[in-house]
Amino acid sequence: MQRYILTGAPGAGKTVLIRALERAGYGVVEEAATDVIALLTGQGVAEHWNEPSFIEEIVALQVRRGRRADAWADDILFFDRSPICTWALCEYAGRAPPDSLVEEMRRIEREGTYQRRVFFVGNLGFVTPTEARRISFEESLRFEAIHAEVYRRLGYELIEVPAAPPGERLEMVIGAVTTPPEKSGTTAAS
Repeated sequence: MQRYILTGAPGAGKTVLIRALERAGYGVVEEAATDVIALLTGQGVAEHWNEPSFIEEIVALQVRRGRRADAWADDILFFDRSPICTWALCEYAGRAPPDSLVEEMRRIEREGTYQRRVFFVGNLGFVTPTEARRISFEESLRFEAIHAEVYRRLGYELIEVPAAPPGERLEMVIGAVTTPPEKSGTTAAS
């Protein structure tokens, strides 16, 4: 099973791309942070990022979803973010990674859980605020840069998915997973 990660800035269009991949017949694993935020917001928590267990809850959901996906028959899976993104979130927020995240990072490295080529979905030039996405465009660019740095530091190759209509982004991603890397024509994100 090939497991590909989609990552990038908040509001870059990862979820639209994940929906398109799902409609094209690929297995997809939802982003955990958005769902944890929705649950906390529904419970009346106004500042989810200040909750002591916020990161641990994201990691726990990522692990559960990853284990569930292990049983799927799909040859190719796409993950809307990963524990590596959660590590980048810790760095962005100035929080020490919890033990659960440290252990999960060790496990995914030891087991080679994800493909080393990661789809880095480029920002769209703006951010539309939502309940889960309370970040300025300038801060989203800082968050994007931290993600790129963390993935590179861990030895992942970033495959740039630039701002483009959803259909073009979909074709680019599908082409990259069905074409050998030396022929895909993709470029590393900067």
